[in-house]
Amino acid sequence: PSLPGSSCLFFVVFHFPAYLTVSIEPLPPVVVGDAVTLKCNFKTDGKMREIVWYRVTDGGTIKQKIFTFDAMFSTNFSHMENYRKREDLVYQSTVRLPEVRISDNGPYECHVGIYDRATREKVVLASGNIFLNVMAPPTSISVLAADTPAPFSRYQAQNFTLVCVVSGGKPAPLVYFKRDGEPIEATPLPEPPVGAGSWEPRNLLHRDLDDTKVPKSLAAEDEMGGGRPLATADPPRGLAAERDPVTETIPETVVSREFPRWVHVAEPIYYFRHTHAPVSDGTVEARATLTWTLNPQIDNEALFSCEVKHPALSMPMQSEVTLVAPKGPKITMTPTRARVGDTVRILVQGFQNEVFPEPLFTWTRVGSRLLDGSTEHDGKELVLERVPAELNGSMYRCTAQNPLGSTDTHTRLIVFENPNIPRGTEDSNG
Repeated sequence: PSLPGSSCLFFVVFHFPAYLTVSIEPLPPVVVGDAVTLKCNFKTDGKMREIVWYRVTDGGTIKQKIFTFDAMFSTNFSHMENYRKREDLVYQSTVRLPEVRISDNGPYECHVGIYDRATREKVVLASGNIFLNVMAPPTSISVLAADTPAPFSRYQAQNFTLVCVVSGGKPAPLVYFKRDGEPIEATPLPEPPVGAGSWEPRNLLHRDLDDTKVPKSLAAEDEMGGGRPLATADPPRGLAAERDPVTETIPETVVSREFPRWVHVAEPIYYFRHTHAPVSDGTVEARATLTWTLNPQIDNEALFSCEVKHPALSMPMQSEVTLVAPKGPKITMTPTRARVGDTVRILVQGFQNEVFPEPLFTWTRVGSRLLDGSTEHDGKELVLERVPAELNGSMYRCTAQNPLGSTDTHTRLIVFENPNIPRGTEDSNG
């Protein structure tokens, strides 16, 4: 109580809550193997309690502690003892990753705790986060031919597809094709074609002739729209002439049939398709396909390259292949001196040139069936089990073919007598 005429002074003490802001400096994408420093900046006027760094995984459900600073066991911040004095102090906590890996990709959080200015029993918390984007350059690139080895008609235009496989990259790379060093302008093909006839180029004449050797009468009929329509299923005129010379006139100039000569009105039309699939290690496998109607007359010995651009590469990555028909297969036979009852192996060991795509090998016996009764055998190697004397002098043909052409090689089997097997007692049926 106060006396009349007297005055009373009241002192009110205000406790301002501690001030704390936290932020992490942004980082551009980094490349696998780089040294990376995560920087957490925070401003406060309170007394430090702790700093904790977390790596967040599984969509935020798991936080892995990667760094901790506990002020209770450190004197690094002793200059902040007078925490009642309101003063903004700026600090930085860093975490260094000496060699980042793909597995380091993801979000990180920096948590900072300070004591409240009013009481040491209360802790004020704040946090910042960042996403570390780790890039990886592709580790491998290769070009292969789709659906090979496989039978391929030399006299009928067919689609051919190159496949470029790029692995180990993150993010997905940009993939494109070149022919003889020049970029190929291709039509995007988002989905596989339902039927080849619905999208393949129509500018083909399925003949064994080039445009300089088409009989004038036939060319005139085509221009006028008359005459018999061209049927792709029909055999080439050159072949038909050989089979039935009475009903078919042989053209003025006969063209070599080692490679077909199809008439292209315009440049080849290329179709391009690009897909990518995630891999368990966080990288991507990219596949790009280039499809066109093959013309061995112009595509033989053509150089195709698949090139890759990626933000983690300083220059494009590439793989090259040259389309080449097989030439001069090299055949070996073991044993070199075969005797009755031996197992003979005839093997294709290579060619006189580098061949792409991989050829299909077909073995036949000239004038007869193979030892097992079959008409032909597919594969690089022909195995003759327990050869009988009757095979002496038999001739074997190996046909090697790929979409650019084919070649035949013959070898003769000489069978010598086996002193361990009396003449006439060998099993001629193997």
